[in-house]
Amino acid sequence: MGNKLNFTKATLTALPAAESGKRDYYNDTRVLGLQIQVTDKGIKTYYVYKRIHGQPKRIKIGRFPDLSPALARDEAQVCLSQIARGIDPMVLKRKERAKSVTLETAFEDFKLARSSLKPKTLYDYQRVMYLAFPDWQKTEMVKITKDKVARRHQRLGRERGEAYANLALRVFRTIYNFARTRYEDEVGNSLLPENPVNRLSDTRAWFKQKRRNTVITRAELPAWFRAVKTIQAEAQFSYKGFPYKGGSYNKAAPYNYKETILDYLLLILFTGLRRQEAAQLTWSNVDLANRTLKVPDTKNGEDHLLPLSDYLQDLLAARYKQAEDEAVYVFPGDKDNPYLIEPRSVVKKIADLSGVPFTIHDLRRTFITVAESLDIPAYALKRLLNHKMTNDVTAGYIITDVERLRKPMQKVTDFLLSVAEIKPSAAVVPLHQSDEKRSMDHGKS
Repeated sequence: MGNKLNFTKATLTALPAAESGKRDYYNDTRVLGLQIQVTDKGIKTYYVYKRIHGQPKRIKIGRFPDLSPALARDEAQVCLSQIARGIDPMVLKRKERAKSVTLETAFEDFKLARSSLKPKTLYDYQRVMYLAFPDWQKTEMVKITKDKVARRHQRLGRERGEAYANLALRVFRTIYNFARTRYEDEVGNSLLPENPVNRLSDTRAWFKQKRRNTVITRAELPAWFRAVKTIQAEAQFSYKGFPYKGGSYNKAAPYNYKETILDYLLLILFTGLRRQEAAQLTWSNVDLANRTLKVPDTKNGEDHLLPLSDYLQDLLAARYKQAEDEAVYVFPGDKDNPYLIEPRSVVKKIADLSGVPFTIHDLRRTFITVAESLDIPAYALKRLLNHKMTNDVTAGYIITDVERLRKPMQKVTDFLLSVAEIKPSAAVVPLHQSDEKRSMDHGKS
């Protein structure tokens, strides 16, 4: 295949570019199997062309003029010697590549391959990689042993908590499994050893975690709301600009990022939405005229249509009035994210000011607990929370129009505002749980 040519610097330099869309090959007269490929762009690359196990293969050596003809011949001779001994140079290169892959490289490859990951998921992965494994970033994957994994798991459990330790090692396991699949030989066998995280399963060393069932109690709600109002006032006073959809800061916007986070938390408390459902809420799914909002493609695969109570109607109407014309998301993110991703600092500040430690999911559980305490019918409660009722034969015959949910939704809102000492109510039904008990027996999400 190709023309024969004595490879010298002069003869290779003189080779013309191939015709458009084609590649030309020239064979060296001195080393049988050494070729140079010339593209239509004039790029010249050395290859060894040889049959390996009966299959013709072209093994890249390097580019001309970076590699001289003499050095190319030396590299080709090494390659041909390996083939003569039954060694596939391509497999050998892949093995060497796999041995040198660091955790940082594997994670970069993972992100490129999983480009469809949601921004929040990617953000969480990055935080874990650089907070839990900062000293492993430049370490070759093959050098991260089972013993190292076991020791890191225990250390993270002591320093950052058992739940975080489990999370971090599960993230590492995902990256390692990806790398084992990515770096394989020609028959699909991984070039990396067994995932070292398997040690935790084999020895039952994972930390046992109890399901979190905390809520914000009736006694805590007034302090929680006061903290929200305090931060709102501070945010308005110290406003420096609001990040919008396009990613850059709009100095003229009349509200700011902290207020966005606070409104986001209030929406979850007054609707029971999941955190991602609320964060990704778009203006196209908010109908202020009909006082509804819709969450498409939810966790259970069905659209979720909710009525807006008077409090939520006012909150969203105020946000809409202040939103940019091109705004897509109700709760825009920072300059790197189109929607709200990580409101951790504001959550912590509310907790510090109020003395009420909580997570964002606690807000959903609080909504559920309140709704149950108000004796809202079971079917209406399931619809409000978008819980599936596929195993309930009776539920299959019930068509719950959004207007039938408006009264239960308003009832929850009135209760929350009354307990929070924001809106008086003539009849406030107490929560079934005592104020001292920060747990709930129901409300699975």
